[in-house]
Amino acid sequence: MQFVDSCLADPQAQQMWRDLMTAMQYFWRHPLAEQVREEGREKGREEGREEGRAQERAATILRNLQWRGIDVPDSVRERVLSSTDMEELGSWLDRSYQVTDARKLFADGS
Repeated sequence: MQFVDSCLADPQAQQMWRDLMTAMQYFWRHPLAEQVREEGREKGREEGREEGRAQERAATILRNLQWRGIDVPDSVRERVLSSTDMEELGSWLDRSYQVTDARKLFADGS
């Protein structure tokens, strides 16, 4: 901020620059701005937790198939790992205890 201020020759321009910077700094310290930032952080944390739950469920499906000695083709692995739909993953998890072929996880056409 001081560098720009020192580059401005006109005292009026310097004052306008200082006023603008003060207003911007005030906004970022304002309680409303902090509330908005905190809501964004909380939303990010919740989305992160949900994504983590989906990843863990997908990993459980694949571990279960592996433990049962069922070969998992790359296409199945990619589809399971890319899903974020907890209901879909739950159905696949249930099926992972019964199928004899990993591709049958998706037997209902989903």
